[in-house]
Amino acid sequence: MTLSHRRFYFASLVAVGLPLSCGGSGTTPGTGGSSTGASAGVAQGSGGTTSTGGTGTGGTGTGGTGTGGTGTGGTGTGGTGVSGTGGSVATGGTSASGAGGGSGTGPAGGMGMGRGGRAAGGGGLSNGVGGGSGGTVTGSGGAATSGGAGASGGMPAAGGTSSGCGSSNTTSPCGTKGTMCSIDVSGTTRQYYVQLPKTYDPSTPYRLIFQFHPWGGTADQALTMYGLNSGLPDSIFVTPQGLDAGSNGPGWANTNDEDIAFTKSMLADVQGKYCVDNSRIFSVGFSYGGMMSDAIGCEMSDVFRAIAPMSGALYSDPTCKGTGPHIAMWGSHGTNDTVVPIADGRAARDKILAQNHCGTTTMPVDPSPCVMYQGCDPGYDVTWCEWDGPHGIPSFGSSAITAFLKQF
Repeated sequence: MTLSHRRFYFASLVAVGLPLSCGGSGTTPGTGGSSTGASAGVAQGSGGTTSTGGTGTGGTGTGGTGTGGTGTGGTGTGGTGVSGTGGSVATGGTSASGAGGGSGTGPAGGMGMGRGGRAAGGGGLSNGVGGGSGGTVTGSGGAATSGGAGASGGMPAAGGTSSGCGSSNTTSPCGTKGTMCSIDVSGTTRQYYVQLPKTYDPSTPYRLIFQFHPWGGTADQALTMYGLNSGLPDSIFVTPQGLDAGSNGPGWANTNDEDIAFTKSMLADVQGKYCVDNSRIFSVGFSYGGMMSDAIGCEMSDVFRAIAPMSGALYSDPTCKGTGPHIAMWGSHGTNDTVVPIADGRAARDKILAQNHCGTTTMPVDPSPCVMYQGCDPGYDVTWCEWDGPHGIPSFGSSAITAFLKQF
């Protein structure tokens, strides 16, 4: 059966009312809620003014010295170096105390003291690493490679803090059940909740957690269905409402990437208004919400730090290649799931294993029966929990996901 056929199969099973149980207890988690996020489009330290490197004039290098000034928001003051004869590298081009536009203590190219363009003199690439070795003269005639290229539009920088840090926003207009925020995404009005910590401080960067509801669910239900708020009180929660996805109601079909675009828009909005730790952005969901989390793992792993899908699959992103940047994962799937076959959940898991370059060996971890794959990229582990139950949230789901997210 092809993946597209699986999606229709999933639709027919849910449409006839098969139970979406929680912890195998026979209770129905029912419809979930949605998570809020802002579009990935706010680049922290978006490039700033990057150093252009030294321009060699040939002849004997005089050892031009960069000023090594501290760049603000990714702006560096690069020194102009003079190359040696015939383009050989002389002492020019490399600043005395922070090469080519980096900060006085930063390395060449403006990598500097932080990620995502926050560093002094930082290049501001979306992955937070400065570009070329700004100011270092190479090649004939003293041509220099340019400094770090700034990120523009699209994805926010990974790492650092959001532009909303220090803003006057201290409350959310859509943090209470029944009152959602709205945003236009390519002509479609989308809605979501944003819940701030009770002791929110605009100068403190917080982890950001997206909560996606299952098929037929609502954002209202997802506000509490995953039980994460009490265990992670120092977090900003974004809970969006899905669009109609067929006979069972709202979900995350992600037609033409419309739900990925929605996620990016939410993320940009939240990052622009509130203080977000850009290195701690997560996605959680069950069933269709888990599938949306899997899609984020494939499409936005350069922005999100980790995902926690339960009973997920690739139905929201059938073209996932498993070749994107690495992203940590905690996943679960009931071995008796008759709505989303466990084989489809494993297929989604395997894409993340490939992205993280994990091996096939596993080691038991708490809670049982979970295992952790070995050999993954450092800091990007994959934990997988196949439990004896139906299509539902395992009884240990809330506590295990809370512990998983706390480690970051």
